[in-house]
Amino acid sequence: MADRETRAEELVGTGAAEWADRRAALIGTPLLIVGVALAASNLRPAVTSMASVLGEVRDDLGAGSAWASLLTAVPTICFGLAAIAAPLLGRRYGMARAVAIALSVLTVGSVLRVVDGPWVVLGGTFVAASGIAIGNVLIPVVVKESFPHAVGRVTGVYTAALAAGGGIGAAFTPPLESLLGGWRGAVGAWAALSAAALVVWLFGARHGRSGGQASAAPVRARSIFRSPLAWAITAFFGLQACVAYTAMGWLSELFVSQGVTRTDAGLMLALINLIGIPLSFVVPPIALNRRSQSGWIVALACCSLLSIAGLAFAPVATPWLPWVWTVLLGVGMAVFPLGLGVITLRTRVSSETTDLSAMAQGVGYLVGASGPFLFGVLHGVTGGWAASLALLGAVVVAEMVLGWIAGRPRFV
Repeated sequence: MADRETRAEELVGTGAAEWADRRAALIGTPLLIVGVALAASNLRPAVTSMASVLGEVRDDLGAGSAWASLLTAVPTICFGLAAIAAPLLGRRYGMARAVAIALSVLTVGSVLRVVDGPWVVLGGTFVAASGIAIGNVLIPVVVKESFPHAVGRVTGVYTAALAAGGGIGAAFTPPLESLLGGWRGAVGAWAALSAAALVVWLFGARHGRSGGQASAAPVRARSIFRSPLAWAITAFFGLQACVAYTAMGWLSELFVSQGVTRTDAGLMLALINLIGIPLSFVVPPIALNRRSQSGWIVALACCSLLSIAGLAFAPVATPWLPWVWTVLLGVGMAVFPLGLGVITLRTRVSSETTDLSAMAQGVGYLVGASGPFLFGVLHGVTGGWAASLALLGAVVVAEMVLGWIAGRPRFV
């Protein structure tokens, strides 16, 4: 009897130790940085690949503008809903397994959405975006926990990979459409990239040892939802997401409607994302090492506002102007890494970072989801782009104000 009790205690102790180890931070190795970069590179192609061939998809499926508007809004809606579950997955399974689950779900959704009609496309996009949402929330936490003395640099790698993935998805999907016999093969091919990232992540993500004891995370005196600063950060994050996903969902169609070729429009959409690569290596390490990020946020938002004004009043007055507006909008969207950065800088411990990340991305992406949908609806109602661009300009102005508040050196 005593031996049985001893054995039971050993099993319980082993289980507790394994659970505690899952709560420990991932070991910050170079291979983990590669895993973070590859995982990040898969968090945008599911969106930009579909956006770059949206017209062909809509025509092939016999869908209308309302369906197209819903399709462009589905990713951000799902980012908001699924982000709420991300902290629960991280705490239950540990960061290594939770991000692996995210990449698996993304891969399945990327395949599912190209096998049938319009509602399956929407459903598969929702599944793929669920995987993206989990990665959106948890990877910044991995950066803070595993690279505490290099948050700015690793955030730069992360956001550069995000931008690269989005740009590659937009630029290469139209050529793949011809090569693979249609939009289904071209859009579905990106599942191979997420599957490859999953393999690397499984090898590179390893939790450290906790000594067998589950360390209790510091308990907040009040819910993060009662923090005014947390709400300011959430609103700022949601508004910048609104601008980014509206641009990724509709910029290509806007340019095509103005006479730009589909190939050039896809390249412009790719350029918006690719501009973020060099900026991600420059802006976060500089801005996130300062006490305040407010000035940087406002300056970048001004670039977006100037681009929107150009798109409204002189979109294609000369052959090179569309490229100018594209570059300015891409520079303005470099505010995204600062949105991630203020989440980590405005919190003291990783548990707060997880909660704020889930709040900012969960609620923020739900706010952001209204942008692509309303932009498309206004275009469908008015038959032009002026009202849609006016709405987007107002969003950028609000983003500036809230970004100034979010960038000030305080804690939630």
